[in-house]
Amino acid sequence: MNRQGKTPRFKRQRRLLTELPGMGKAGALERRPYPPGQHGLQRRKYSEFALQLEEKQKLRFHYGLREEQFRRLINKAKKSKATNWVEALVNILEKRLDNVVFRLGFAGSIPAARQLVSHGKVLVNGKKVNIGSQVIKVGDKVALTPEAYENQVYLQAKQTPRLPLPSFLVKEDVAGTEQGRLTDEPNLEAVPFAFEPGLVIGFYSMRG
Repeated sequence: MNRQGKTPRFKRQRRLLTELPGMGKAGALERRPYPPGQHGLQRRKYSEFALQLEEKQKLRFHYGLREEQFRRLINKAKKSKATNWVEALVNILEKRLDNVVFRLGFAGSIPAARQLVSHGKVLVNGKKVNIGSQVIKVGDKVALTPEAYENQVYLQAKQTPRLPLPSFLVKEDVAGTEQGRLTDEPNLEAVPFAFEPGLVIGFYSMRG
């Protein structure tokens, strides 16, 4: 079970017919690439609302946010100077420290990365940070504490990377350990699965 509710992670992904890497282990759709339930193999008729709902749920579940957290970030994105608030939203989501730790391959999922951060195992520009929602800036350096490089979370993620390193991050070897650096602003292409920004805009334009 995950902390976003009582639905197991694989079932959530099957319901959305999309692998959401941030939720962890790959393979949600490999054996049963159809929605859960006794009618899973039947073709579903989608209303516009259903399409919009599923599209925003993809983002929310991948980044591991509750609805109220997600809405707060949407409100922040709407106040930015970006012409497309969904792109501003993605920029914020991808620069959250928990996501950066995940995208650097220091943890196999965003929840695992968040745990590393909350336990004081992550350094930003050499200083411990224990808030996973902190948004880092271009040029910031992200590393783990020395003992965290021996942690099973890191070792397992290093052995089986969940995603390739995105273009807005680089990894460097510093004194024999990996360190990451944010080199550019993430855009819509940073999202590691297919989604339609217009449907997300449509969902919240009708519901505030």
